[in-house]
Amino acid sequence: MFKKPTTQLALPEFVCLMALMTALVALAIDAMLPALHTIGVQLEVANPNDVQYIIGVLFLGLGVGQILFGPLSDSIGRKPAIYMGLVVYLAGCVLSMVAEDFNTMLVGRLLQGLGLSGPRVVAMALIRDLYQGREMARVMSFMMSVFIMVPALAPGIGQLVLWFASWRWIFALLMILGVVIWAWLALRQPETLSPQKRRRFHLGDIAKGFWGVFIHPVAIGYTLAAGVISGAFVAFLSTSQQVLQIQFGGGDAFPLLFAVLALCLGAASIVNGRIVIKYGMRVISRAAMWAVVILALVFFTAIKIFGAPNLLAYMLFLSGLLFCVGLVFGNMSSVAMEPLGDLAGIGAAVVGSVSTIVSVVLGVYIGSFYVDSVEPLVIGFGCCSLLAVSITYAVDYFEVS
Repeated sequence: MFKKPTTQLALPEFVCLMALMTALVALAIDAMLPALHTIGVQLEVANPNDVQYIIGVLFLGLGVGQILFGPLSDSIGRKPAIYMGLVVYLAGCVLSMVAEDFNTMLVGRLLQGLGLSGPRVVAMALIRDLYQGREMARVMSFMMSVFIMVPALAPGIGQLVLWFASWRWIFALLMILGVVIWAWLALRQPETLSPQKRRRFHLGDIAKGFWGVFIHPVAIGYTLAAGVISGAFVAFLSTSQQVLQIQFGGGDAFPLLFAVLALCLGAASIVNGRIVIKYGMRVISRAAMWAVVILALVFFTAIKIFGAPNLLAYMLFLSGLLFCVGLVFGNMSSVAMEPLGDLAGIGAAVVGSVSTIVSVVLGVYIGSFYVDSVEPLVIGFGCCSLLAVSITYAVDYFEVS
C-alpha cells in the first residue's frame, strides 16, 4: 500500500493535474468527433442525425452529475468524490468500447458524462480549498492556458487513433487517461478538506440550492440564458463532423479545421480576462450575444442571396461567431452566481446542472434539423442568442423594479 501524500504539490504540477481533470470532459467529447460517422455505420444507426446523441447524452450525464458530486465532495472529501466519479467514467468507457448496438453506446456515454462531472466539479472545490482571491485567479488563469489546448488537439488525437486502429481504441485511450489521473491524484495530491470541515450529504441541502437559484431573478435568469446560448454550441459540436468532414469535404483535415475554431474560443477567454474588469460581465456578454445575432442574420441573408457557402466562408463565419460565444460562457455563469452568497457551493452545482441540461435539450432539437445544409445551425445560433439576450433584459427589468 502506498503512503498517503502529505505535502502540497508545487504550483506547476498542481495546475497540470487540475487542468487534466477538467479537460478530460473536452477530450471525451472532441476526440470522438472524427469517429461519429464510422460508429453510426458500424452500429447500424438508421438516421445519420442520431449519431449526434453520442455527444448529447454525455452532456446530459454531465448536467445531472454536477448536482450529486458537488455536495458529495463536501461530505466525504474531495479525493474520494473524484475517485467515485472516475469509477463511473471508466465503467462507461468500457461499455462504449465493447458496444455492439447503439443503445449500449448511449448508456456508456451517459455513464461517462455522469462520472466526468465528479472531477470537473470537485477540481474547482479543491482549488478553492487551497487558494483565495488573486492567488485563486492566478491558478485559474494558468489552468485555462493548459486547458485551451485540449479542445484544439482532441479531434487530431481521435483521427490519429483511427489511422492505426478501430474507433474502439479511442475509448481505450480515454480509459488510460482516467487511470493516469487517478494514480496521479492518489500518489501526489493530499486531501484538501479536513474531516472537521465536512458537512453531511443531505437531499434537503440540494433542494435548498435549487430553491435559492429559482427564487432569484438574476440567478435563474442568467442560468437559463447561459443554457440557451450553450444549446446552439452543443448543436455545433454535435454536427461539426457531419458539416466540416462530410458536407464540406474536409476529410482528414477535419481535426485541423476544428482546432482553428477551438482556438477562437480560447482566444476569447484570454481577451475576456483582460477586459472584464473594465467593462463588466453583463456588458461584455450582452454585446457578444448581439454580435452573434447580427452575424447569424448577415450570414443567413448571404446564403439566401448567393446560395450555399463554401468551406472558407463557413469557417470565417464560425470563427467570428465562436469568438463571440467564448465571451459569453464564463460571464453568464458568473453573473448567475453573484446573488447566491452562502449557497455558492451547491449553487454552482445547480447553475451548472440546469444550464447544461437546457443546452442539451436545445442542442439536440437544433441538430435534428440538419440535412446537408448549415441553415438550421445559423438560425439556431441567431435565435438562441436573441432569446438569451432578451432574458437578460427581462432580468434587469425585474431587478430594478
